Amino acid sequence: MTVPPAAPKRENLLINIGCNVALPSVILNWGSKAAWLGPKWALVVALLFPVGYSVYEFAARRKFSFIAALGFFSVLATGSFALMKLDLHWFAIKEAAVPAVIGLVVLASMGTRWPLVREMLYNPQVIDVDRVDAALAERNTRADFDKLLRDSSYLLTLSFALSAVLNYALARYILKSPAGSEAFNAELARMNLLSWPVIALPSTAVSVYALWRLLGGLQRLTGLELEQLMHAPPEKK
Repeated sequence: MTVPPAAPKRENLLINIGCNVALPSVILNWGSKAAWLGPKWALVVALLFPVGYSVYEFAARRKFSFIAALGFFSVLATGSFALMKLDLHWFAIKEAAVPAVIGLVVLASMGTRWPLVREMLYNPQVIDVDRVDAALAERNTRADFDKLLRDSSYLLTLSFALSAVLNYALARYILKSPAGSEAFNAELARMNLLSWPVIALPSTAVSVYALWRLLGGLQRLTGLELEQLMHAPPEKK
């Protein structure tokens, strides 16, 4: 009897927020004072947390993720831009570029054998892909399923386009002080905190709508109930 591989451990959301939002923001706000670390070293120490978290996640999961890699390089770019004291406009461009690139890759991947929507929404760790494929073949609805995935890809692209616009607007609105200054670090901390409600929530809402439409379409095309589409928790198997 073949034993199925163990599902990878779920990411801890509290640790994620702590390393990527809370701790960097606190260090940028309080550590940038001359009596503590100063602007330069406070920035370096603050960025060590999201960089270290990204490295840990990659080592723990042993799986390359394009989106995670892009986020990793985005953090490095923020630190590099600040240490080089570039014009603030470049920070806004960088903030918008990350979700824009992801959206473009989602679109470009639609014509390949590995559309990114399969990793982001139609994920075999969540959805029972084998059962869905068997039901699609039995009901001869594969063509309709392909159209459903394309529509989901367009909605995902829309969510990243929205994120790019909001990222750019937020950076232009908040970042006013010269890079490398204590005031700039405080503004960077504020932008980091506001990015969750201002950027993540609207973008996540569009992504959740895309997932809701995908699951509804799968139920219609396969005849399966929602519980049958999803992988059962290990304790129920």
